[in-house]
Amino acid sequence: MSSESRSGRGPLNYAHCRYAGSKLQFRGPARCLERDYVAVLGGTRTYGKFIRAPFPELMERRLGIPCVNLGCLNAGLDAPLNDDGLLRIASGARAVVLQMPGAINLSNRFYRVHPRRNDRLVEVLHRLRRLYPDVDFVDFHFTRHLLRHLHAVSPERFDLLREELRMTWVERIGALITRLERPVILFWFAARVPEAFCERVEPGTDPVLVNARMLRAVVPKAARLVEVKASAVAQRMGTSGMVFAPQEAQAARQLPGPVVHGEAAQVLTPALRDVLNLRKVG
Repeated sequence: MSSESRSGRGPLNYAHCRYAGSKLQFRGPARCLERDYVAVLGGTRTYGKFIRAPFPELMERRLGIPCVNLGCLNAGLDAPLNDDGLLRIASGARAVVLQMPGAINLSNRFYRVHPRRNDRLVEVLHRLRRLYPDVDFVDFHFTRHLLRHLHAVSPERFDLLREELRMTWVERIGALITRLERPVILFWFAARVPEAFCERVEPGTDPVLVNARMLRAVVPKAARLVEVKASAVAQRMGTSGMVFAPQEAQAARQLPGPVVHGEAAQVLTPALRDVLNLRKVG
């Protein structure tokens, strides 16, 4: 049990909200879209699962302008690309921060994922069945579970799937940046550096399967790249300060804690000030 739960403050209220035109549910409170704002796109880390004040909120305090948290739980690249409302909100921002997701939660030539809940497998395509004729796919409902199994069955055949996912990721990042038509800061928010080994679908490798070569392919399309890897101090903190139920402890250990979110805001804020040509607040 987290220290927050033992203190009797109860479960975390994410104040879920929706924005007009979007089918997705976001972390609130809802921000005003009638004046200048920054849009922050991403997955579970941007949403701030188990975190009282995720990095978009901390950036907002530093910048002095609204930072709209458009992070979605388990989202890949398909969620924003399939939601016209989200794209309109992001395209109306002065700048966009895009937390780079892994390369497994997206539809490709081997399988299809749910258009909004991108970690959910909805269809295994003939190409994958032909590549793995010895696998019964009926019991697989999530991409990570499927890919870990496929790698264990045949690392050699998995190479073909991995390269397809990486190619699709690069193409889709480029498509998203093009559709936004705003300065985009690509945000690497991970426990590892891009150059680290990431050939398997294992805990601690998020963004899964994404490597430095892929980053080099997409960075020229963006305003800049910002990388945040948890400091030694933050890593020692573990789940301290996170809010979760006992049965959620394992999931919490795979996500950045409050100190890491603070470090992210500290690094992103000057990059945004530069892109937005803002003076420092305070």
